[in-house]
Amino acid sequence: MKTSSAVHRLRLVSGPEGLSFILLLVCAVLKRKTEFNAVPVLGPIHGTLFLIYVVFLILAWQQQKWDAKRGILLFALSVLPAGGFFAERMLAKEERGEYPAAADAESEPAAV
Repeated sequence: MKTSSAVHRLRLVSGPEGLSFILLLVCAVLKRKTEFNAVPVLGPIHGTLFLIYVVFLILAWQQQKWDAKRGILLFALSVLPAGGFFAERMLAKEERGEYPAAADAESEPAAV
């Protein structure tokens, strides 16, 4: 099965979502330790990217017919600092065909 445009969109948003999460965490620490407070700016940016990530995840999950394990893993990566970068890498491998799509893995008989 060829990867869908939903997987491509999910891959494209996973990196910026991961970066925005890390920047938000850094800004939260700086807010407590210094006068610098960028949380009111980065909070909504990260929130928007996270919601876009979740919508694209649901669309890709439905179009690719992923099993629950892959879908839950990709969601869990979105709530971990730097997890978006691991998700992006995983999705890039799937787009290149190095990581078998769920339908391909089910259609091929297991090697004995």
